[in-house]
Amino acid sequence: MSEQVLTLAESLKDRARAALGQRNLVFVGLMGAGKSSIGRPVAQQLGLPFVDTDIEIERVSRMTIAELFAAYGEQEFRALETRVIKRLLKGGPRVVSTGGGAFINESTRLHVKRGSLSVWLKADLDVLWERVNKRDTRPLLKTENPKQTLENLMNARYPIYAEADITVLSRDVNKDIMVREVLAAIAEGKKAESKIP
Repeated sequence: MSEQVLTLAESLKDRARAALGQRNLVFVGLMGAGKSSIGRPVAQQLGLPFVDTDIEIERVSRMTIAELFAAYGEQEFRALETRVIKRLLKGGPRVVSTGGGAFINESTRLHVKRGSLSVWLKADLDVLWERVNKRDTRPLLKTENPKQTLENLMNARYPIYAEADITVLSRDVNKDIMVREVLAAIAEGKKAESKIP
């Protein structure tokens, strides 16, 4: 890599970190949008710890997400999710990847909006379906027509995800490109969909 490219990368990282300040960075979006796979390297670039709320929920409950849904139902799961996210956000700044339904919950959304910068990774149906249809570990997709269920979730949730501070288009490109686009959107404080070459 040339010295100029390295300097630009460092500059982008520094500008994004400065724009974030002491706030948490919270990734929201549907399953398969890339919240963890993009969140982890973004955290690394920003020099912040990374937490995936689903992994944290499984750790504290000693059950998988699917087991929690089966044993207690979605309502109880969402209550646990809200408590875990509220606790995680108190310990910032950090980068947090949330489950697809977390930001939909009004209480959780209020906690995120209080002291965090939220980034919606927005993806179209085909991109999401390509990413999620390979595994059957998604409780909400255990339906007769999982692709239709995914589309229904998009229709219901996208207007709420749109309340996030920043929107970045998630698509099938090199992960480094997505990370750079997220950092640029943070640095520039973009509300609109970010897509840089």
